[in-house]
Amino acid sequence: MKTILITGASRGIGRAIALRLSDMDNARFVITCEHNLDMLNEVCSLIQAKGKDCLCFAGNLGMSENVEKLFKMTEEAFGKTDILVNNAGASHIGLLSDMTDEEWNNIIASNLNSVFYCCRRAIPGMVHKHEGRILNISSVWGSEGASTEAAYSASKGAVNSLTKSLAKELAPSNIQVNALAPGLIATSMNAHLSLEEMEALYEEIPAGRAGLPEEIAETAYQILTGPSYLTGQIINIDGAWI
Repeated sequence: MKTILITGASRGIGRAIALRLSDMDNARFVITCEHNLDMLNEVCSLIQAKGKDCLCFAGNLGMSENVEKLFKMTEEAFGKTDILVNNAGASHIGLLSDMTDEEWNNIIASNLNSVFYCCRRAIPGMVHKHEGRILNISSVWGSEGASTEAAYSASKGAVNSLTKSLAKELAPSNIQVNALAPGLIATSMNAHLSLEEMEALYEEIPAGRAGLPEEIAETAYQILTGPSYLTGQIINIDGAWI
């Protein structure tokens, strides 16, 4: 029986990943959110309806004490974590020169520190079992950078580097670490864009549309159930945009 922990699973990409992975045999789940507990409970109910055990946790994973609570809960219920999907994160639109210290620190905590804390906590159990998989949800802007999204881009670039470094560090212990870097995806994170702005973006994307959360989830499923030799990769899924 494998224990799968998915952060930021109440909506969008995280929700889609949680529901897709719930098709796996011999799996039990821990899913998290920061605020949207009602939405998270709905996802939990859908997973349980498939006959799978599922626990919910609400808290800001940019704070190490919350990550400790999350993993203690997981270990008490299920033991060690076998698969970790680091999806929790936040975005910020605006000029770097207008950012406050608090806004910068919040983005780094949400997008980078949470990945560090969760990986640090999950890795010892994986090393002990000589088996494990980690998938970090990054962004195409982690490698390219986006105007007016400097903090977000910086945090995702750091996630990419962390992914590659950890993959090298953990490969001898049979632990695979990869990152999935979506392009424009039809989620609430892009709700601030007007119809005209979305259509302008579609013209830039060779595929001519936004991706669907379910497409990201299917790719995540393939990575997490694929060959163990697949590790240390940043895999773009962006309709040939970047």
